[in-house]
Amino acid sequence: MTSATKNFHLPLPERFYDELRSAAREAGHPATRFAQELMRVGLDEWHRTRRRQQIADYARQVAGSTEDLDPELERAGIKALAEDR
Repeated sequence: MTSATKNFHLPLPERFYDELRSAAREAGHPATRFAQELMRVGLDEWHRTRRRQQIADYARQVAGSTEDLDPELERAGIKALAEDR
């Protein structure tokens, strides 16, 4: 089974292009593969950051509501943290 590949035309400023090629050469990878790996890492980080933002937004929205953390569970968590000191 082969995976479909699509091209993505991405104009780069000459200085950035040169830096990318140089880094790829230093890493011993073809520039295209090196750029793909960097984009994968960057996109994964973007997804993690976005998910944290969504969780924080949700937590702010439900703070103090019936969907907020159970008070008994919250006290138990605080107690466990205090005991770890």
